Formats: sequence, C-alpha cells, structure tokens
Amino acid sequence: MSLPQVLLRTFSFSIALFLALILPIRARTAPQKKGEAQLRTVHGSVLDKDDNPVPSSVVYLRNLKSQAVKTYIADDSGRYRFSGLDPNVDYEIHAEHNDSASPLRTISNYDSRRDIEIMLKLSRKKPAT
Repeated sequence: MSLPQVLLRTFSFSIALFLALILPIRARTAPQKKGEAQLRTVHGSVLDKDDNPVPSSVVYLRNLKSQAVKTYIADDSGRYRFSGLDPNVDYEIHAEHNDSASPLRTISNYDSRRDIEIMLKLSRKKPAT
C-alpha cells in the first residue's frame, strides 16, 4: 500500500471516529424545537382573608382532560408546588382549610408561562358534601 493510500485511510478513519463521538453528544445537548412542549410548574401560597399564610392547607389541582386530581399539603409557610404539568392541558386549582375554601382558579393551556405563581386566598365557606 502506498503512502498516500495509508494517509487517506487514516484520515477517513479519523473523520469517522470523530463523527461517531461528536454526533451523540450534539443530539443530547440540542435545544428543543419550537413545537415541542415543555412541562410547567404551578406554585404559590395559601393565604387567609388578612393575607397571612395558612399552613397545612390542602391544595387541589384537577387535570380537566383526564379529571385526575393531585393534592398538596401546604408547608409551614403556606407554600405549595406542582411540577411536571402538561402545557397542553387546562387545570383547575383551589385550596381548603378547615371550613374555608379559596375560589376556583383556572390554568389555561393558552397560558405560555412555564412557571406560574398563583396565590390562593381562603375567603368563603367550604360547600357541604
């Protein structure tokens, strides 16, 4: 085999090896395409009528497509958080504590924010069930 053939094969092998190593890394770090959905987070606080935090309130989040309900018990500062929410679905959220409840709020799939903050104010008597 002549020297130019050896150099050509070595060069071709080097290029193939480089592409085999670089392409998988580039595919993992590629930015999301415009049409791809990104998961959302909803968080906030549960407050009483005087804007004081209400610890141990139960926050209900209903997926309006599947009707599945997730709950979260507010922490000592009245804070709650739901993450990993589908941006293509509408949700309803409200809080309850003892005999009080917050108004029902809707989170629309048309809201393009990925991080949504909603303060839930306990202001009415919970309906009897």
